[in-house]
Amino acid sequence: MSMGLFDTHAHYDAHQFAPDRDQVLSALPGQGVELVVNPGCDLASSRRAVELAGRYPFLYAAVGVHPEECGGWTDGDAEELRALAARPKVVAVGEIGLDYYWPENPPRELQKQAFRAQMALAGELNLPVIVHDREAHGDCMDVIRAFPGVRGVFHCFSGSAEMARELVRLGWMISFTGVLTYKNARRAVEAAQAVPLDRIMIETDSPYMAPVPHRGKRNHSGYVGLVCERLAELKGITVEQCSEATLENGRRFFQIQD
Repeated sequence: MSMGLFDTHAHYDAHQFAPDRDQVLSALPGQGVELVVNPGCDLASSRRAVELAGRYPFLYAAVGVHPEECGGWTDGDAEELRALAARPKVVAVGEIGLDYYWPENPPRELQKQAFRAQMALAGELNLPVIVHDREAHGDCMDVIRAFPGVRGVFHCFSGSAEMARELVRLGWMISFTGVLTYKNARRAVEAAQAVPLDRIMIETDSPYMAPVPHRGKRNHSGYVGLVCERLAELKGITVEQCSEATLENGRRFFQIQD
């Protein structure tokens, strides 16, 4: 049977794809990739994500301001995102969240302000959110608990199995990248084993995080099958069962009809 794979998180607006973006995207259906979501990281990349989604039938967009990019956040940004979210093929607010890893990132209070504003926007628009959480697990959980009406996914999940279980209890999804294939990926592996299959999505986070054996190279959605293979192994199911389940989960989460 032909496998349909859903790469739920890839940044094709990124400069790494400037030389050959159209070749890479046009090749994906031939590599078994059925759907891709391209999240924005700031207003400009959100606009590019929407524009790209208009050009490829299998590509959808999310719009949002990433915590690393929220240094200039104003209330006007939320209004611009609201307008962008009304455009065709926008299926989520994201990539939003908190990143305490880099010391040069915007101040934590400003990150939280931008995160809360975008959670509120998603609640108003009845859209799911795509959350980036790096070294900020406790604060991320506090913010999402303050918006019980909003559902989302923690992308490129890096928390503990306990945190993953708590997110599932709150109705959230967990998404895993090629990190699952890395030798030192104990936490991600434990989380993947702890989460029920119907709450898991897979992604590449292209152009970053390429799975083994391509680690260190530019990533693209054609490699999402390697994430699927590793997840299938961890779950004790066939690759076909895994691709079918994660495709269905992604369609349901982003409300993308067949």
